[in-house]
Amino acid sequence: MKLPRDRFDYSPIVDRRPWKLPKGARIAVWTIVNIEEWDIEKPMARQYLTAPQGVATVPDVPNWAWHDYGMRVGFWRLLEALEKHKIRATTAINAHVVESYTPVAQAMLDAGWEFMAHGVIQGAMHLLPDQRAAIRQSIEMVKTFTGKKPKGWLGPGLTETWETLDHLAQEGIEYVSDWVNDDQPYPIRTTAGPLVSVPYSIELNDIPMMVIQHHTSSEWLQRAKDQFDRLYAEGAKNPRVMALAVHPYISGVPHRIKYFEAVYDYMRKKKGVWFTTGEDIYEWYKSQQ
Repeated sequence: MKLPRDRFDYSPIVDRRPWKLPKGARIAVWTIVNIEEWDIEKPMARQYLTAPQGVATVPDVPNWAWHDYGMRVGFWRLLEALEKHKIRATTAINAHVVESYTPVAQAMLDAGWEFMAHGVIQGAMHLLPDQRAAIRQSIEMVKTFTGKKPKGWLGPGLTETWETLDHLAQEGIEYVSDWVNDDQPYPIRTTAGPLVSVPYSIELNDIPMMVIQHHTSSEWLQRAKDQFDRLYAEGAKNPRVMALAVHPYISGVPHRIKYFEAVYDYMRKKKGVWFTTGEDIYEWYKSQQ
């Protein structure tokens, strides 16, 4: 068992040597669209409508259909919004989506998005009978579909076991985003060489905000603007990374999409903002070391 202190050093951000971003940018903003597949033959990965009398039901029709709405309708709203704002996103994709929702996967490939490995089908890493085999399968399925091996990994639900990081490095993954503990990339030690942590977000993730904490949609917009403003200001001395993580069945619905669009309208007005992907942040960080 390896604890966090075995994986990475504690590093106060105030003591770090400033790094530089391309063209002198203050902040790197990356957008992660989480594209998932839920197995209707199992309890749902998440519930918006709780089970009657607290008893889990299979099939869970309303919650599976809630997710499926995102693939049939919500995704296409997000895609249109990102194309309108000239944003090349990262998709954290359950690999089986390339077979079960091929038009979605093809649209992201055609748009030039980065494909980030995100397991095979949505479910905690702890439940897998062979974790490393599942990691290998997800990487291979993405590589076969896109023609390029993914460099990044996001655990389904940000889940890891004690051994996950070692398995990821052994299978050739180069950066991970499960560790939401910094505003800058940093190195992680594994038995197969170093990985890099690229900052992700749970505070600007629509699952915690909308589904768990039940905030109004406008609160996501205000929180994103507030986060951007502070990181932008701090980035004048030492650049920061900001992640926006969304799901088609949440942010892609009719009553939320205008708030998603408004975030990019706001950020686009500022100079010194690098709209990019997780892979590009990782590559730039690596070049600076």
